[in-house]
Parts: sequence; structure tokens; C-alpha cells
Amino acid sequence: MALSDFWRDNKPAAIGALVVAIGALSCFTIVPETEQAVVVRLGDPDRVINRYRPNADFGQTGAGVVFRVPFMERLVRIDKRVLSVDMERQQVLSTDQQRIEVDAYARYRIIDPVRMVRSAGSTTRVGEQLQPILSSVLRQELGKRTFQSLLTAERGQAMKNIRDGLDRQAREYGAQVIDVRIKRADLPDGTPLESAFARMAAAREQEATTIVAQGQRNAQITRATAEANAAKIYADAFNKDPAFYDFYRAMQSYDTTFSNTKNAGTSTILLSPDSSYLRQFKGSTP
Repeated sequence: MALSDFWRDNKPAAIGALVVAIGALSCFTIVPETEQAVVVRLGDPDRVINRYRPNADFGQTGAGVVFRVPFMERLVRIDKRVLSVDMERQQVLSTDQQRIEVDAYARYRIIDPVRMVRSAGSTTRVGEQLQPILSSVLRQELGKRTFQSLLTAERGQAMKNIRDGLDRQAREYGAQVIDVRIKRADLPDGTPLESAFARMAAAREQEATTIVAQGQRNAQITRATAEANAAKIYADAFNKDPAFYDFYRAMQSYDTTFSNTKNAGTSTILLSPDSSYLRQFKGSTP
């Protein structure tokens, strides 16, 4: 009964206190470390809370409880983390007249929140704006290259050019493009794909044939050089001691002729006792 009397006697004051409490609470909001916020006053960006700064220490960027004027100021929350935009799979015509099906994506972050609010209004809108730009820049860059170049180290330079081109236009929305990647770059199924595989196989076979030919040529040069060095060594040995060299060569000939390891015991050799071939065998000299 006393509570009812108190409410009846102090109803205006209680309602006023409740309104004041709600208004006081609405003056404060929390901005986490993962977000940056732009305070918009009467439709115009006024200040930035917890702005993204490279290499800033965690907890030292201004996140936490912030004050704003109710009804006059509103907060536009912007993600500080790295965001992504995916390009829809589409066909690109290369310089060698190949239709390439490309699937790509880009990574970016908001570094100028005020410009982002004025140009796009939200991070979702930024992603919607960057998607067609990514498609256009990718078409222009890949249209200057052949399909085979995307299978070599030249692909890295193409990605850099696409990233730089997208970044220049993303700056107008307060965004910085960190990276651009092609997830897939394939030829359509059917004849174009089969003909491309055939050309690639022919190119690899030609390359293999060239490598084998070069190896054979180098082997012949090495063999000829070795034989020339051996002949020179033999010639030098003969000049130093012709008698010993003649004896050594005769022993080698006897070993090959008389041992006959391939047909042992099946060969017959007929020689005259005074044959000059047996001169070294008999120990005689000319």
C-alpha cells in the first residue's frame, strides 16, 4: 500500500528519473578492439574512434567506452580486420585466343574510415563496389597475357599488377588492397582444353628431345676429348721408352688373343714358329 502511495505521489519524478537514466546510458557505447567507429554528427563525419594504425600496440588505439550526444550523433561501425571480396567465376579471353575460366578473390582493409563513410557508407557497400572493379582490372591484365604464362612465374607479376590496379581505385573508398589471388584459371571443358593439353604435351616432348640431343653432343665431345688425351699419353709413353711400350702392347694383344674368354677352349690359332707376332712372347728383340 505504501509503494502504491509512493508511486502515485512521485509518479512524474520517477518517470523523469527513468528518462534521464535511459538518456545517460544512450550517451555511452562500447567500441571493441576489432572495430573502428566514425561519429557522424547531423549527417557529417565528426571524429574517428579506435582508428586503424599500422603496428599499433593492442589496447592503445582508443577502443572501449566512448561518449556521444544522443539524437545528434550516430556511430558507423567499421571492421578493422582484413576483409575479402570474391569475384564471380567468369571467362577471360587471353592473347592466344583461349577462353579462360577465372575464379579470384581480393583481401583488403579500411584505412581511411571517414572517406569510406562519405563514399560508400558501410563496409558492405565497399565490398559491392570493389567486386566489379576487381573483375574489370583482372580482365584487362589477363587479356594481355597467354594462358601458358599463367602456369609460369609470370603469374606472380600479373597478380601484382592486378593488386596495384585494384588498390588505386580502392583508395577512393578508404580501403587498402593487401593481396589478390586467382583460385582457379582453367580452360572450359571440351575441345579447347584437349587442344591445350596436346600443345603442352608437344612442347614438353620437343623440350625433352632438345635436352637429349644436347646431352648426346656433350657426351661425344667428352669422349673425343678423353680419347685424344689417351692417345697423347700413349704417344708420350712411346717416346720415353719405345721398347717398353712395344712390349706392353704385345702383352695386351696376347692376353686378348690367347685367353679368348668368350669362347674358351673352342678356338684354334695356327702360327708359324718364326712369326713376328710371337717375337715378344719368345722374349726376342728385332
